[in-house]
Amino acid sequence: MSNASAAKGSEGSGGRWIPLESNPDFDNIVWIQWAKKAGLVTSQARFVDVYGLDEELLGLVPRPVKAVVLLFPIDSKGEVKRNTEDDRIAKDGQPKIDNTIFWVKQTISNACGTIGLIHSLANSAVTFTPTSPLQKYILECHDKTPLERAKTLETTPLFANIHAEAASDQTVNQTAVQEDTELHFTCFVEAPEQEFRKIAKQGGTADTGMRLIELDGRRNGPIDHGECKDLLKDAANIVKSRYVTGSSSVLFSMMALTTAPEGSY
Repeated sequence: MSNASAAKGSEGSGGRWIPLESNPDFDNIVWIQWAKKAGLVTSQARFVDVYGLDEELLGLVPRPVKAVVLLFPIDSKGEVKRNTEDDRIAKDGQPKIDNTIFWVKQTISNACGTIGLIHSLANSAVTFTPTSPLQKYILECHDKTPLERAKTLETTPLFANIHAEAASDQTVNQTAVQEDTELHFTCFVEAPEQEFRKIAKQGGTADTGMRLIELDGRRNGPIDHGECKDLLKDAANIVKSRYVTGSSSVLFSMMALTTAPEGSY
């Protein structure tokens, strides 16, 4: 997939950050910088590039994949699709979605990269350094609403500082000064069906599966894209059908969070 150089967050009341880089040469550097400073144990999980949506290129991504992050261009056609989907969800609901998914409403402009990182890491059962900023944030916000989580993010200087350090390093972020961009990060994870957790709490078993969940801070909440059998392939299919098809832009980029050891496929 083609890569782009910045990402824009939705405008909100929480201020404005420098956008994070997404560039074919520097993606992993910037994201690993952020993740390591925030508390990810990078010897046990890492971000890798996804170079295309066809099966052969997806096969190059080390498994298992715990999350998929997409950078995509914001355009009028896409906004119409997303608004229509949000209206449908508001009307019909999403009965199978897991209500324990950690989702943060984005209120800080240009923070979509950090929101995407939080969404991918907080919902992937990866290991964090004890008392690290990310572990503290997740524990503190576990029982908070999405807007309360956003407020906590706004008022936690350490996250803003980590973001700024990763975004403003000109050796890895060649376009940090281009703040007014029309690109955005979203994230895909898998989560068990709501019924599965209910029955599990009662000590029973159920023949229920995993759901493909999209987490985008600009939306009204998590988006259930249906059954998930293979996170990377299923996310790639959604990206292809919902984002790439019909778009004339080449400014798309994908990364995967994997727990595979370095050098493995």
